[in-house]
Amino acid sequence: IFDSIRFMIPSFIFSFILLVTFVCTIILAFRQKKLTEMKNDFINNMTHEFKTPISTISLAAQMLNDNAVLKSPAMLGHISTVINDETKRLRFQVEKVLQMSMFDRQKATLRLQNVDANQIIAGITSTFKLKVEKYGGHIETFLGAKESTVNVDEMHFTNVIFNLLDNAVKYRREDVPLELKVSTRNVKAHGEERFQVSIHDNGIGMRREDLKKIFEKFYRVSTGNRHDVKGFGLGLAYVKKMVSELGGEISVESEINVGTKFIITLPITQN
Repeated sequence: IFDSIRFMIPSFIFSFILLVTFVCTIILAFRQKKLTEMKNDFINNMTHEFKTPISTISLAAQMLNDNAVLKSPAMLGHISTVINDETKRLRFQVEKVLQMSMFDRQKATLRLQNVDANQIIAGITSTFKLKVEKYGGHIETFLGAKESTVNVDEMHFTNVIFNLLDNAVKYRREDVPLELKVSTRNVKAHGEERFQVSIHDNGIGMRREDLKKIFEKFYRVSTGNRHDVKGFGLGLAYVKKMVSELGGEISVESEINVGTKFIITLPITQN
């Protein structure tokens, strides 16, 4: 039998080579399509990241035209602080774009220093208050952590909190006012006391199957086209990577039409 079909062996080999070539071509085509989508998602995400501080600065500048604001030194000081903080955040965003190559590296380049996480979060929520109130919402802050000194890169830690707060605003429900709760506390984890910050909103929430993938790069959830935003882009992938680089952990709880809660746990630096 073998002698009778020996002449077909070259044909089988050639057919196999053609099949492998066809499969490789299909794989490369899909990979190229994915790279194009990744590029578009990256551009969309970065555009939004720049628009957020610019819109806040614009809103604060418009408030300066109000005579009632000009007559209130306290409000004037608050608006000045907001403009200064958002300008700093805009600079941080530019630096973040320059460091996006860290996604292809095993370790990111960080400038670690001991900071008071409670103080940083208080400043962020104070700045973000204008944006939340613009949409008729309310933000509540409870800084219950007694030990809040952490060793982090201040720029990236600030961006992580901003990303999560910004997601809460983007994916809010239209039928109810936005309620944002930011709280800190000390918890026991891995046999030691750690700093924990939680960000809880009453937004549209996510499905259980989405929760397993939201930290993947360029993953899009089914509700990603709300509010002119095409998806999570690199936002949550960035958050996940930075928390891991800082030696922390992040988890998420969510329910459709109830809300989402992000929990970040970081090691405490003992003074």
